[in-house]
Amino acid sequence: MAGAEGRQLTVTATQTTPAPRGDSAPRGRKNGSAEPKPADPCAAVPYPYKASCGIYGVRVTSADGDPLTISDLARFAPEPVATAAEPGGVGVAGLPTNFVTAATAHTQQGTILDLAVTVRFTPTAFDTTFGDGTSATTATGGRTWAAAHQPQFTPTPTSHVYRDRGTYTAVTTVRYTAEVDLGNGWFPVAGELSVAGPAQSIRIYEATSALVRYTCDEQPTAAGC
Repeated sequence: MAGAEGRQLTVTATQTTPAPRGDSAPRGRKNGSAEPKPADPCAAVPYPYKASCGIYGVRVTSADGDPLTISDLARFAPEPVATAAEPGGVGVAGLPTNFVTAATAHTQQGTILDLAVTVRFTPTAFDTTFGDGTSATTATGGRTWAAAHQPQFTPTPTSHVYRDRGTYTAVTTVRYTAEVDLGNGWFPVAGELSVAGPAQSIRIYEATSALVRYTCDEQPTAAGC
């Protein structure tokens, strides 16, 4: 069926038929009745999708036979997620700055070719550029030091060390995979969708130390007090 965009989706699948048993007659159950046929897994596929499938489910393709890709689901994409830099958007040169991007699975309902579908996006990778010429890819968005039960300025899987003081701009792009439910269960869609978050300004300071004879309480005007 063609939609307003002039495209058509069809559903195709394969079915494996087991070899016949030694005796062709159906085996009876204890009460003498024949074994029930398994439920058709594609019975819930909505019109105008057509399916003839078995235990392996369905596959959605375009009229040209191309599989439905994640670009077809871009309008269902999650909103960009801001990245927080601990502590409070500032850091110390030579010590870890902790980055946290709180992206989670995102489910949205909508229509494709005027048919109701449910789309689910799951974050699988986080690409962060730190603004100092370096970048990193992590499998998670990280946790705050408090959530990880770590003191401040300790390394985490998503932390980064700036070597020089200054102001840097960091950006995290979240990569998502997608699944679609046409009414008979979830199936994966090929590809990844990248959603870049807003830029985050990080101010890095330089820490200095000095030896003093007295404490600041004893001599408030001493160096470093």
